[in-house]
Amino acid sequence: MAVKFSQKIAGTIVSSVVFVTIALTQNSVLSQVHRREDNRFTQTSQSQTLPLQAVVSTVESVGMTVSDMDKAIEFYSQVLSFKKVSDVEVLGTEYEKLQGLFGVRLRVVQMQLGDEFIELTEYLTPKGKPIPVDSRSNDRWFQHIAIAVSDMDKAYQHLRSYKVQHTSTAPQRIPDSNKAAAGIRAFYFKDPDGHNLEIIYFPPGKGDPKWQKPTNQLFLGIDHTAIVVSNTEASLKFYRDLLGLKLAGESMNYGTEQEHLNNVQGAKLRISALRSPAGPGIEFLEYLTPRDGRPLPTDARPNDLLHWQTTLVVKDAEAVARELRTRKSTFVSPDVVVIPKQTLGFKKGFLVRDPDGHVMRIVEK
Repeated sequence: MAVKFSQKIAGTIVSSVVFVTIALTQNSVLSQVHRREDNRFTQTSQSQTLPLQAVVSTVESVGMTVSDMDKAIEFYSQVLSFKKVSDVEVLGTEYEKLQGLFGVRLRVVQMQLGDEFIELTEYLTPKGKPIPVDSRSNDRWFQHIAIAVSDMDKAYQHLRSYKVQHTSTAPQRIPDSNKAAAGIRAFYFKDPDGHNLEIIYFPPGKGDPKWQKPTNQLFLGIDHTAIVVSNTEASLKFYRDLLGLKLAGESMNYGTEQEHLNNVQGAKLRISALRSPAGPGIEFLEYLTPRDGRPLPTDARPNDLLHWQTTLVVKDAEAVARELRTRKSTFVSPDVVVIPKQTLGFKKGFLVRDPDGHVMRIVEK
């Protein structure tokens, strides 16, 4: 599901939600995507002025832990057209502190699609646990990336030719009765380790204008990453009030398309879209029904395959860490870590959990 401001300001705030990205009118009225209990658009203003160093300037990458790096690279490059841009192997005290684990040896690969990046991490030691086989889209460890495509039918058939595992029953299409979003389509599937992914198609006039540029590419870039949250207000305090991301809009989404997209019967979601000045969006998916989504396991660690980490760039990592500690946030890293020779692409950083356990990697370049 998605929301988007009018073409007039689309260059600065474009957001998508788990199903589609739609256009808002210049009066900032959120168009109805599929059946919902109300069509009111709410824009929440920040109640405080944040210090400059606390504001996230970029959502730089979305990362995940993989079991076999060579297989992961093959999947993301051959199936989804990502290009490998860096490949490093690291070990030592600094990386143990950063990841909150003893004895780590990591292979870290960054891959690019369009303007966006993913970061794959294989723990050569110590190995972690696989993703639970009974994971569902409303479990609170759920996260995905949404990949914009130029042609949904071709993209879906391409995925079928590689025998990818379905999450959605099939690509879902917004009906013609929804004039603002008619024709937008989306589909959920999994990578070889079970990480959820989405492809999303925006017809002419819909979504971020950059997805409309003429191209011969099938897979275009990452529109957003989405996370399941238990309480939207608590998540807004973390992402908006502490980290400075902007709330672009909210919607209430339900209906047969949403149920079959997420493959959760009776799915009714409150969806909130947030943006930083650069990079893909971050979206909250709060399941109002069903309420049986499970919390993150208490023993979850970064070497487990259910681990994702979203990298957020700030001006002063130390200042952000102090503020997060004041607000009693849960840290994975014991402190801000200086990275030797910037081997991971940043000078210093740390891992911290949001209210539902999703990991953010806060870095200073």
